[in-house]
Amino acid sequence: MLDVRRLRMLQHLAAYGTIAATADALHLTGPAVSQQLAVLEREAGVPVVEKRGRTLCLTPAGELLVAHAEVILGDLAAAESDLAALKGGHHGVLRVAAFASVARTLLPHVYRALSRHEDGTAPTLTLRLDEQEPDQALEALRKHRTDVVVAHSYTVLPRNFPHHSQQEFLMEDPVVLCVHPERARSLGLSPGQPADLARLADDPWLTPGPDTSCYEMIQRACGAAGFVPDIRVRSSDFSVLLTLVAAHAGVALAPRLAVPEPHDGVSLHPLLAPVARTICTVVRPGTARNPDVHQFRSLLEQAAARHGSPPTADS
Repeated sequence: MLDVRRLRMLQHLAAYGTIAATADALHLTGPAVSQQLAVLEREAGVPVVEKRGRTLCLTPAGELLVAHAEVILGDLAAAESDLAALKGGHHGVLRVAAFASVARTLLPHVYRALSRHEDGTAPTLTLRLDEQEPDQALEALRKHRTDVVVAHSYTVLPRNFPHHSQQEFLMEDPVVLCVHPERARSLGLSPGQPADLARLADDPWLTPGPDTSCYEMIQRACGAAGFVPDIRVRSSDFSVLLTLVAAHAGVALAPRLAVPEPHDGVSLHPLLAPVARTICTVVRPGTARNPDVHQFRSLLEQAAARHGSPPTADS
């Protein structure tokens, strides 16, 4: 009979890629992992890993077992979550990974709600937050280094989520054009009026770095408008970009949630061909009903509802 613990170890090997990294993640020694793999192969009756050069790879049988392991371990996680809920929850430590604009705008509401205890007792749930871009955060989720990811996916740039992961919608975040008010007037744009990106083809552009999905979104949005942006400034700090827009350095596209307040000297406009990002929470299979995960998601949803659909007109 197959042992669930060894299936979990094989799942980790598939995620981490090496025996050394798997051993480190599971707090085991390399020889212990190798020994357990050998036992698993005897249980399965077929090889589950094979060497290709210096790399250890899963065999077709190993890949099949990992696929089944995802389902089995997801069901076990769901059972544990239901038991925890039945007992009233364990209220422990929850590891969260979220991108910067959500960490800046929504998560403070969650922290304030968790710290609000009229009887003076300590918070029942402790968050450990890592600010990470979605790609890195989802990889951390796959490797069991985080419990909940707050991620996004642009309408012009769909995102691949880990197999069997569970996503839950949080909010839509529109992308807006950020220009100096004088440039807006020269384009005949009144406050909040939708802008045609094609009319900005000859402007200097300010963008995040090329390692971000926002950069790729801008490339695709401008490409759909018929031009390649002339990028003069790259900074993944949107406060830097908006400050430079206010200094006549150029124009920028930004998700509305990423625009710092106040944005003096900057005129914001929705796009004539709308672009938005969908923000969602992502968890591993079977953990959505965990009381701590449920509490965090509920508080985050409340924060998103209070934030509402951000206005695109000047304020």
